[in-house]
Amino acid sequence: MFPTVPRYVSIENSDDPALHDYRDLTDVALRRIREPAEGLYLAESEKVIARAIEAGHRPRSVLMLEKWVASLEPLLAPFDIPVYVGSPEILESVTGFTMHRGAIASMQRPALPSAAELLSGARRVIVIEDVVDHTNVGAIFRAAAGLGADAVLVTPRCADPLYRRSVRVSMGTVLQLPWTRLPEWPIAVDLFHDAGFTIAALALEPDAVSLDDFARQPPERVAILLGAEGDGLSRRALQVADVTVTIPMLRGVDSLNVAAASAVALWALRV
Repeated sequence: MFPTVPRYVSIENSDDPALHDYRDLTDVALRRIREPAEGLYLAESEKVIARAIEAGHRPRSVLMLEKWVASLEPLLAPFDIPVYVGSPEILESVTGFTMHRGAIASMQRPALPSAAELLSGARRVIVIEDVVDHTNVGAIFRAAAGLGADAVLVTPRCADPLYRRSVRVSMGTVLQLPWTRLPEWPIAVDLFHDAGFTIAALALEPDAVSLDDFARQPPERVAILLGAEGDGLSRRALQVADVTVTIPMLRGVDSLNVAAASAVALWALRV
């Protein structure tokens, strides 16, 4: 017998319209449009669902394997929501993949704060420009949370930090660390400068200063600007940066993966 609250529903048909939030999860192009438009994101695994709820986010529903009911029931008990329970075969038919982590929650997507609000009380922030790889975005959030960044700000074309792969790779820290989207650069620059931030771009430029030198006497407030894999930062981003910083490398290696670079820079500039 299932507990009476939340409302547990046994799924016998993968075409059930009630499972709309969970359908076609492997279609990245579709999901990155649908989820923000429909005001939801997906939290995958018991740990990530718990972090989402701890962050004050409210679940809309949950999809899980029956063997996970007892484990997740205490976590879900406060919520009068449908919990859809089905066999591995039915759940795979709905989502498009094998649910090794046992449960996925459809969460209400929280409203984003303004950039000015995030910057007002921050000293170290990460700015992600146009990084479209969800794994890298999630890894940057994990480094930012673990190494003391106060917030993360992403450009309009950056991948969705609340896409399930980003959330999973971040180990749920994207649900804990304040973040928001920036406007385009002409406006965004003023937001940083009005809040007293120095914009430090990580890039391989002829006039770049060594991270070692920059970290010796860093500004009080620093926004670490990171660009996409391959193309790096846009020319506009480099033009608006107050300083360009490079990480010294050995053995002919010119740069690090963007997530690794974020971790190195945050460590060097820790306060």
